[in-house]
Amino acid sequence: MKRALISVSDKQNIIEFAKGLVELDYEIISTGGTLSKIQEAGIPAKAIDEVTGFPEIMDGRVKTLHPFVHGGLLAKRSNPDHMNQMKENNIEPIDMVVVNLYPFKQTLEKEGVSKEEIIENIDIGGPTMLRSAAKNFEDVTVIVDPQDYDDILTSLKENTLDFVKRQKLAAKVFRHTANYDAMIAEYFMGETGEEFPETYTVTYEKVQDLRYGENPHQEAAFYKRPIVKTMSLAAAKQLHGKELSYNNIQDANAALEILAEYDGQAAAVAVKHMNPCGIGVANSISDAFNRAFDADPISIFGGIVALNEEVDSPTAEKLSEIFLEIVIAPSFSEKALEILTKKKNIRLLELPMNDTEVVSHKLTSVNGGVLIQDQDNGKVEVDNLKVVTKRQPTEQELHDLLFAWKAVKHVKSNAIVLAKDGQTIGVGAGQMNRVGSAKIAIEQAGGKTKGSVMSSDAFFPMPDTVEEAVKAGVTAIIQPGGSIRDQDSIDVCDEHGIAMVYTGMRHFKH
Repeated sequence: MKRALISVSDKQNIIEFAKGLVELDYEIISTGGTLSKIQEAGIPAKAIDEVTGFPEIMDGRVKTLHPFVHGGLLAKRSNPDHMNQMKENNIEPIDMVVVNLYPFKQTLEKEGVSKEEIIENIDIGGPTMLRSAAKNFEDVTVIVDPQDYDDILTSLKENTLDFVKRQKLAAKVFRHTANYDAMIAEYFMGETGEEFPETYTVTYEKVQDLRYGENPHQEAAFYKRPIVKTMSLAAAKQLHGKELSYNNIQDANAALEILAEYDGQAAAVAVKHMNPCGIGVANSISDAFNRAFDADPISIFGGIVALNEEVDSPTAEKLSEIFLEIVIAPSFSEKALEILTKKKNIRLLELPMNDTEVVSHKLTSVNGGVLIQDQDNGKVEVDNLKVVTKRQPTEQELHDLLFAWKAVKHVKSNAIVLAKDGQTIGVGAGQMNRVGSAKIAIEQAGGKTKGSVMSSDAFFPMPDTVEEAVKAGVTAIIQPGGSIRDQDSIDVCDEHGIAMVYTGMRHFKH
């Protein structure tokens, strides 16, 4: 008779699976709550302490860490020495391990959970049994996922549980334990304040396979962090439209990062190729979207729009007039949904905007490695600004300067943004020189530049960008400062009555 050791925290379908094993002449060994559940269902099962001859101790912390368990799992059946040692030590083989682990992730997600409870939900015996069984997959079947129960029973009945299937099950185990350990490691990183330790372990869980990546010849999938507390697409509910593509997710994430800058007011963000093509703030979400649309009514075509208040019917009417890939909002009114769902190809995503955690690290892959840095969460308020020109900015200019500074942070470098009255009017992105970005932003703004403000993500290496601002009628400029030729730009501003403020903070975005 073969033996199966079953010890699971997630008990879904375990009774049916145990019954199936007994029908196939397996002897069941089990522990704790799993044993009780199996026996209550009338299924014969032996307690682990009957196998080990040693009781569970220390509140169950020690129960399966025993040679009678791990010898039965790790012995190679094809090795005569192993088999002789088993006989000499009265160890019987264990042919199957069915284990899933203490709910560490679910414990972390609990409100008000104590550190003691978190620590007690770090499984020790479970991962050890899984690793032992997975290492010896040639002789032992190891199951960590309840979704595999039916397939395993079928394979056992049809005698098709071969080397390849057992190896795949073992591979899943090692992915599972790596994921589990990574979550624990991340928890302790937070507890000890080690931001960049000697090894950096992260784990992600699959959300979905994607049709393709940036281009059709590239394969791709979307993964999320195990615990999502940020304003993340992984937490969004799709109400309408076909599934998201790789580029959709990139752009939508960029839109959400920009939108998060404008909390406390109705805001709308339009994004194209991960750059904002229009940002608007106002007293109502409808007016905010109108400003975002009017900022660049050409580039918004085929773009992505994110709004931080419920989409009402006036906003929905305006949204429905143009081709958009995605609209993201905390909610949609019933009438707004009725209007927007008439458009077959638009994707509607509902996402709560109650961000509870700031993403701490940004990871960028490079050949053979990864770059890790703090997320650019730097913010500037009025009190942080240093006026370096003779003229002080007006109250309205200060409002627009801070608005433009939040926007330029999310534009690919070199970046220039022109803004006026709570609206971007010109965006210059990703040029090899700063004055080139300024010329693009000014050209895009057209006749709106007079009386506008300019923001720059980094300092002016020479005064040519300021000279372009003068010609366009810009009245105030915000930039980090720090160039050895800062005074040249200040002199041009003073000559033409432009106010300029320094932030002391740069926002490169490569």
